Amino acid sequence: MKSKIVSMFVALIAATCAATAFAQRDFSKVVIKTTQLAPNFYALDGDGGTIGILTGPDGVLMVDSQFAPLSERIFAAIKQISDGRIRYLINTHLHGDHVGGNENMAKAGAVIFARHNLRARLAKQGIQSNGVPNVPAPPLALPAVTYDAPTVINANGEAVQLISVPAAHTDGDTMVFFPKANVLMTGDFYRSLGYPNIDRNNGGSIAGMLAGFEAILKLTSADTKIVPGHGAVVDKSAVAAHRDIMIAVRDKLAALVKDGKTLDEALAAKLTADFDAKVPGAADTSARFITQMYADLKAAR
Repeated sequence: MKSKIVSMFVALIAATCAATAFAQRDFSKVVIKTTQLAPNFYALDGDGGTIGILTGPDGVLMVDSQFAPLSERIFAAIKQISDGRIRYLINTHLHGDHVGGNENMAKAGAVIFARHNLRARLAKQGIQSNGVPNVPAPPLALPAVTYDAPTVINANGEAVQLISVPAAHTDGDTMVFFPKANVLMTGDFYRSLGYPNIDRNNGGSIAGMLAGFEAILKLTSADTKIVPGHGAVVDKSAVAAHRDIMIAVRDKLAALVKDGKTLDEALAAKLTADFDAKVPGAADTSARFITQMYADLKAAR
């Protein structure tokens, strides 16, 4: 009983420290940049994941909400492209740089859509991808509409498709397709900046990542604008290249795991060296990528 109380206390302290660190983060110099990708579709970039905005007579449909301290700047950026109110907010996954503004958007009238698993994880104290406990989200920040089956929101002349992705970056990932605009938003299971990020603490997996990449390639055409969770807008050839790199590194790493090599030995093998020059942000994400895949491959044995 005593050890259980100590564990709970340690978790509470860690969660408090994480919340304090977030509160101390400096957003003062963040500028929200707006990029038009189609006649009524825009991408907003600031600090955190890219936001998607669909405008029109039905109001604003929004994908992801970045961090709460940026909400007023996000509202101002939206006002520059639409006088409509924010009616819908779709969350691609649970990480704070994508859902941190949920509560503020809900207060502004948005109905939040997301996967069942995303809502369940946001509602309780869990573990972030870096192993630090998170703080449960306030009730207004939780999705009001949840799904796993393919879901469509008809708004502003678009049949917006909410497509569940198998456990990839997390076990609550959604990609959002705008067929008329021919724009796909992937959230973080595909990023054009850095190597893949498999959040195993929240259900992510190698197999799900690769299945997600295949789903992108099947859904999109050569002209589709693919908006990743982080990084530049790309076409499907970039996703195919990303998939091929992941498979090549996975196969090399699987051989090391089979031979009983340790994580330190796997990291020392520099398995991404042949690809680092082709991957923006490789230096900052290679070790994380190998560490996450090593854990996944070890767990599967």
